[in-house]
Amino acid sequence: MDAEQIAAGRSRWQQRYDAARKRKADFTTLSGTEVEPVYGPPEGATDPRMERIGWPGEFPFTRGLHATGFRGKPWTIRQFAGFGNAEQTNERYKMILNGGGGGLSVAFDMPTLMGRDSDDPKALGEVGHCGVAIDSAADMDRLFKGIPLEDVTTSMTISGPAIPAFVMYLVAAERQGADISKLNGTLQTDIFKEYIAQKEWLFPPEPHLRLIGDLMEYCAANIPAYKPLSVSGYHIREAGSTAGQELAYTLADGFGYVELGLDRGLDVDVFAPGLSFFFDSHLDFFEEIAKFRASRRIWARWMRDVYGAKTDKAQWLRFHTQTAGVSLTAQQPTLNVVRTAVEALAAVLGGTNSLHTNALDETLALPSDQSAEIALRTQSVLMEEIGVTNVADPLGGSWYVEALTDKIEAEAEEIFARIKELSPDGTMTGGILRGIEDGWFMAEIADAAFEYQQKLEKGEKKIVGVNTHTETVSGGLEILRVSHEVEIEQCRVLSARKSGRDEDLVRRTLATLVEAARGTGNLIEPMLEAARAEATMGEICHVLRDEWGEYREPARF
Repeated sequence: MDAEQIAAGRSRWQQRYDAARKRKADFTTLSGTEVEPVYGPPEGATDPRMERIGWPGEFPFTRGLHATGFRGKPWTIRQFAGFGNAEQTNERYKMILNGGGGGLSVAFDMPTLMGRDSDDPKALGEVGHCGVAIDSAADMDRLFKGIPLEDVTTSMTISGPAIPAFVMYLVAAERQGADISKLNGTLQTDIFKEYIAQKEWLFPPEPHLRLIGDLMEYCAANIPAYKPLSVSGYHIREAGSTAGQELAYTLADGFGYVELGLDRGLDVDVFAPGLSFFFDSHLDFFEEIAKFRASRRIWARWMRDVYGAKTDKAQWLRFHTQTAGVSLTAQQPTLNVVRTAVEALAAVLGGTNSLHTNALDETLALPSDQSAEIALRTQSVLMEEIGVTNVADPLGGSWYVEALTDKIEAEAEEIFARIKELSPDGTMTGGILRGIEDGWFMAEIADAAFEYQQKLEKGEKKIVGVNTHTETVSGGLEILRVSHEVEIEQCRVLSARKSGRDEDLVRRTLATLVEAARGTGNLIEPMLEAARAEATMGEICHVLRDEWGEYREPARF
């Protein structure tokens, strides 16, 4: 790009920056030095990279979605939390909000994630242990008691039974008197990554995709600010993928959902802004920053050039980040504070829109109040003390970061081509489904994980406290333990709730849902009616399992 083009780009950026709202804050260094809101090539210079790098707030959005960077609005502190019953988690949510959190992120227990009630025999011993137990809309009422859903953005990390969880959330908002059209938040819903990595599915792929399409239609028509789908790379990375695989598989899944929306006849410029992403921030500081920057650039280009998106918002890749749970160690766990801070800083420098920081004891148990506070305050230190919000994309133009960004982008494009080669019809969706069926994704991730493990065992890669610097004077930690009484009480409350509801109404609404599932209509409204009648998560999922069957992963050797 020549000097005249660079100057024109800077002028466009300046106009957008001047017109945008900025926070009232001190944007100087600790020593009081004034800093510019963005930096680029010197006046009169040429730089062939600028076509790919660009300026903040303009295509290809390598440097961020907004001209102001974090001067306009800092990232949302969105801590992921859930344990025990709804009342216990409600207390943790209020602690997070009162401590500076800007949004909530719900962690569900394993029975809920698998579409089963707390009194299901398969739920025995699992209720409330890795998240909060939600059996019906009444539990959602208790979960958000005293928290106005119309005013708080809420993310829910659940995919298999995501739609039943969503309608229960809507019922809780209705019971609060909220204007449903004003709700804002994110539902994970991403079923592709379940088949690829996390393995928490209910049905075969086609019914799941039908439900996702129904949700996209419903939200586009009724809850325009709500994001019905968070395409998740986090679980792919936690399963052992490389940074390039995480990026490529995640964006490929996103392209599949775009194709689903287009197949439904939806306008890409209307539904694409409702897609968001969820990435892992791992330990290789610069590689992670490059990954985030490359993700924005790839998504914008594909959305414009392949899928015909015309508006900036439809080309934006908005993403939430969580620090890498797999990087935490049980050995010398206080060092996890350092790991988490570095990973969080990489996410911020990569331009994340919201962020969760892991607690130091999460490799041992659910976070204690103290460790949850440390994790929360880690973000506050980054936001308030170190000057990282002063300049948009401060590493933009770094020879190393830009080279890494280009390298990860090229690797991702090679993977996209391979996925499309798998496709019987040339679509990304077809390639994803074939890759799932053939076990291709699983094998690729397993190979990457095995290669890394070999390097660890040979000492080529180091983990402090695990294969180097193993001596320590630190003692054990006090960890959070979820009492078995939580499961007993949750089952008692559920039994009483079932006894007190209108059973005829529950049966009628479930029958209506099944009838709708046999047709081609949208399933959100009939499922919503069942949730209003206090039909349980297990009952809703059970009738759909009976209708659609359960997915069984093919055996592979």
